[in-house]
Amino acid sequence: MMDLNMLRQFVVVARLEHLSRAADELRVAQPSLSRTISRLESELGAPLFDRADRLRLNDTGALFLGYAERCLGELDAGRRAVADAVSQGVGSVRLASETFLTLTGPLAAFKRDHPGVEFVLHWTAAEEMARRLRAQDVDLCVASQPIHAEGLASERLFDEAVGVGTPLDHPLAGRARVSIGELAGQPFITARKGHWIRRLLDRLFAARGLTPRIVCESDEPSAIAELISAGLGIGLVPAFARRVATRTPGAWIAVDEPDCRRTVTLYWGADSHLSAAARLMRATITGWDWNAGEPQGLGAARP
Repeated sequence: MMDLNMLRQFVVVARLEHLSRAADELRVAQPSLSRTISRLESELGAPLFDRADRLRLNDTGALFLGYAERCLGELDAGRRAVADAVSQGVGSVRLASETFLTLTGPLAAFKRDHPGVEFVLHWTAAEEMARRLRAQDVDLCVASQPIHAEGLASERLFDEAVGVGTPLDHPLAGRARVSIGELAGQPFITARKGHWIRRLLDRLFAARGLTPRIVCESDEPSAIAELISAGLGIGLVPAFARRVATRTPGAWIAVDEPDCRRTVTLYWGADSHLSAAARLMRATITGWDWNAGEPQGLGAARP
């Protein structure tokens, strides 16, 4: 008989496509987890995974995964709605983003204005955001690259240029603009594959039939900035990071490509019930003046 525990275990196995890692995450014995998946497949009357060389979610499994995630997401949303109603408060909010440097200002303002609201921040790659929103695993997502998926609502926050950051003594440091061809062969410090800045770097070079020379990959934006400043390489740097960077001296050079930009967008589930807290955070983020670093209209109201 299918139950919620069986669905939860299937979702983890489907995400990891690895029984032993899934068993570790779920804290169950691997043989027990294997039997659970087999019972689920037997009840559905179809295999959900291919097991030829390694465990892989098949088309039927992918189809069922969407329903399982929505089922569990709706249940969790219902629990949260009841908790919000019982507490007579605005509840909690879960926000996912590729980077939180961009969101420091609005998050601080939100915490100041709504001290009773609990919020949880999740670092999430853009390709995972649509799944997490549909499963109601998070309420809101902020991405620096487009998310092409059905069932999402969105609002663009801002669009900005992305330039090249170099050490102050780099030969390019005095330039106003630089082409991709001139960057070929330069040592790049960048993020891992999947991160928006890595995707942009790869796409810009591929359009010219080139491959960037990457000497370091890091998941830490602050580490990337420090390594560039220390002279270990150069890297793509959004204009926003350039404005807020105060501890890492360096030069910023415009790239002579019209699409060397990023568009930061807020996403949420089009059909999801957002808690009062999530709606408040959405209003704070969409109402932020990204140039002034304050809520929109605040500067005009000051004497």
